[in-house]
Amino acid sequence: MMLLQTISTLSLLVASAIAAPQKAPATFDVMALRSASPIHFAQVSAAKGGLFLNLPHSNATCEGKSSGHATLYIEGEELVLYSCKGEKQKVFVDRSGMGQGVVRYVTGEQALPRYAELKGWATDKNKNLNFKGTGFVACPHSIDDSWSLWLDVGLGQPGGNKGCLGFTARELENKKPVGCRYTQ
Repeated sequence: MMLLQTISTLSLLVASAIAAPQKAPATFDVMALRSASPIHFAQVSAAKGGLFLNLPHSNATCEGKSSGHATLYIEGEELVLYSCKGEKQKVFVDRSGMGQGVVRYVTGEQALPRYAELKGWATDKNKNLNFKGTGFVACPHSIDDSWSLWLDVGLGQPGGNKGCLGFTARELENKKPVGCRYTQ
């Protein structure tokens, strides 16, 4: 009898856990902090498989009126773009000698580059985004005169860029995210 009650209780717990609504992820936008620079207070945008500051148009397809900035969330140490229903768009870094800290994203089951890393994203106690404790640099003269984002792997001027600046990537809570599918 006791075994039957235990099994019954466990069944109810499992059923309620399965039926419980999924908690929405904590979504946020990201703003660059670098005093006295052209990127200070610039927000991160996503387009053409990369992340940028001061990008005038992302050309994303959105489910409503978008701010033009990328909205993100962290799921199990992976950084995910808040996308339209369907395929996820996940952000990766390549810290290898070839990647030099490039920050990009893939859609769905798209193949990752050889040394791409998806897991390691976090925000610290001050709400600063990082990858395995490492911050970022932004490099000018990218698409539409924007600044491309790179992980700071100690190169200062990754990818042959000139004029790159280190910055703090501050998380800005976004309680009303708009799902978008960002261009590849």
